[in-house]
This record gives sequence, structure tokens and C-alpha cells, in this order.
Amino acid sequence: MRKRAILLPLTAILCLTGCSNSDRNDITLSIMGKQSDLNKSYMTSIFQQYEEETGNKLRIIAYEDTEYESIASAKFEAGDVPDVFLHFNNADLNRFNVDENFCYLNDQSWVSELSEGAKAYCLDADGNLLGLPFWENSVSGCYYNKTIMDGLGMKPATTQAEFDTICQVLADTGYTPICWPANGCAWMPQFGMDPIFADDPSVLEKINRNEITYADIPEIHNMVQWISDAAEKGWFGSDFLNVGWNEIGTKMASGDAVMTFIWDTWFYTDLPENGTYTVDDFALMPVFMNTVDGGTYEGGNLNMMMVNKKSSNKDAALEFLAFCAEPEHYNIAFDGIATVNCFVGQTTNIQSQMVTDAESSIKANQRVSTASSRIIGYSGDDVVLAFDSMFRGNTDVTGCVEMMDNYRIEEAVQQGITGF
Repeated sequence: MRKRAILLPLTAILCLTGCSNSDRNDITLSIMGKQSDLNKSYMTSIFQQYEEETGNKLRIIAYEDTEYESIASAKFEAGDVPDVFLHFNNADLNRFNVDENFCYLNDQSWVSELSEGAKAYCLDADGNLLGLPFWENSVSGCYYNKTIMDGLGMKPATTQAEFDTICQVLADTGYTPICWPANGCAWMPQFGMDPIFADDPSVLEKINRNEITYADIPEIHNMVQWISDAAEKGWFGSDFLNVGWNEIGTKMASGDAVMTFIWDTWFYTDLPENGTYTVDDFALMPVFMNTVDGGTYEGGNLNMMMVNKKSSNKDAALEFLAFCAEPEHYNIAFDGIATVNCFVGQTTNIQSQMVTDAESSIKANQRVSTASSRIIGYSGDDVVLAFDSMFRGNTDVTGCVEMMDNYRIEEAVQQGITGF
């Protein structure tokens, strides 16, 4: 069995003693994550490769997605922390006392192997690398039916005014301009919010110190107003309050809706194959929600592998991450997966034509995911509740912003964040 360089000390011992693998006292690493995440094909592939090549074992600790945050938090409070912990760099990560529990990975040999965007996603506010991003690296933006728009003589928008004109023309022509899945889907507003906080870090610092609120930021009000107006103008369709995750595919594949704010991998995993339109009929332009004139794209939200700094297996856990970050291993794991590169040496994944065609626009307008990952107390589910109240006429734009603030501050208080 071929051994990697990272295991040289152990290999040397085996050679000196003449012991076989069956005589070894192999290491068992514990890895905790959401059940659906750990079952991804690229995850099971890298796990299998690691066990087969090193002889070490992995103890997979999987929890149902809806229970993961609460159960994992309870485990950490009880001191039951795994060797490797999977999590996104979002507001929920504050539950786990990152500084106390996890290694900063700035000096690891594989850092140069990360793509610029993937690395940026995994940094904390002080620039420390928190984990290895081993995940699908999608590009979120406004995906539109180019076949329909070309037929109407319309080009993709480059400004907010152009986008609003497209929406109105589509509505006047009988199409639903935007599939806005208001029934439980929580990611859309964060796209519009990203530029506010990514482009001016001082605004992010102030809101996280509780020196300002959303209500003090004009762009937040502008976004909520635009969303409210779009709904009233029929740009989301007549049934958008009943449209959830399971209905997006039908809307887009049938051509009932022309645009939606989503990510490229969705078209390869969730767009129905028997619809009128296929992935080849779609293209990509920025998201426009009246917060930045040139629009915006959001970089991938990436699951990170984080290492428990207090683990007796810390060195082995770091070696596991190094194993995952080697081209010969991640290229096997991501073979055929539709994703933008997380690693500079990634060659076996599928590059979406939609993303490739929009490369120059993405380069000019992409932001690292900021709202959901960097705003203390942010919760997409809470934002959905605030917008639902507004859509149903139970509050107005100002009230919706106030609800977003109240939910965010309440969550920050529950997390015990200083200043709240």
C-alpha cells in the first residue's frame, strides 16, 4: 500500500519494526457533519480514498440537517468535540466558539492550493483561515432563459434600470419575470445585501458592534422597497407565496418564469429533464435588487473542514485535511461534479457554460458571501418571516426592516455576543 509523504514518520516506524498493517495501532478520526452533507458523493469518495491509502479509520458522526446546529451545540457544550467538524462560515458558526475550539490554518502547506474565492470565504474577520473548503463552489446570480429573452429581442441587464425594464416587458408579455420562491426559501435577500457589507467593511463592523441597525442603512430600505414593489407589480407571479423549493424546477423548465436568483449547480441537480427548456437554454447575469447599480454575484457558500485544536488526534486531523487538498485525491472526488474550482489544480469537475460565458461580468461584480456569513445574528429563516409578513400585508417596508433588525438582535443576544 502506497503511503503519502504526510505519513512518513509512521511509515518509517513500520519499516524499522517490520510490522504489517494488520499489526498497526491505526488512528481513528471522528468527523461530524450534517447527514445530507456527509452523503455527498465527493465526501464519500474522499473518505474511502483516505481509509484505503492510509489504513486509518474514520468515525462518521452524522445528524439530521434540521437538528444539526442544536445537537452539535449541545455536544460542544458537553466537551464532546469531534476531531474534524464540518460547518459553513455563517452566523451559526458563532455558536461554537471558534477561537477556543479550532485551529487556525494559515500556515498549512495546502493554502496555496485554494482558489482565491474559496480561500476568501473561509477567512474570519481578522483574516484567519478557519477550515479547508471541500465542497461545491457554485456561483449565485440571476439565471435567465436566454431562449425566451433572445426571442423577445432582449439582452441581459448591466444596470438596475435595464433590469427593471426587462422585468416590466416580460410581465407585459405574459411571462412571470422572476421565480421568487417565497414559501420557505431563504437565500434570495442575502444576494442583494452582500454588496452593502462586502464593499464597505466599516458598515459590517458597525452593525456587528451594535452601533447601527439595518434601519440606519439606506440600501437595506432600498432593497426591501424594491422587493415589495416587484411583488406588487406582479414580477414574482400571482402564486409566489405558494412557490417553494420543489416548484422552482417546474416554473423554470416550463418557461412560466424567465429568471430566478439561484446558483449554477442547481441546474444540474434539480432542473427537470423532461421540461420544455433545459440547462442549455439558460444564461447568467448579475442579481439586481436596488442595492448596487451594476448588480452582484455571490461566491460559493462552502462547507469547511475544521480541526479541533484540543484533540489528541490534532496532528492526524491536520494530515487528513492535507490529504483532501492533494490534486490526485480531490480530482477523483470531484470527477464529473458541476462546480467552480475550489482548488487551483481542479481539472475533473464540470465547468458550467453559463458561468464560463459570464466570466468577465462575474470577475467585475462578484462578492464573497458576506451577509449570511459575516453579519452577527443573521438568519435566512428570520428574514423570510419578515418578508412574509410584508408580502401578506401585515406590515409595510419600514416594519419589515424593523422585524429583520429585531430577529437579528435577538439571535445575537441569545449567542451572548458582547454589545448586544
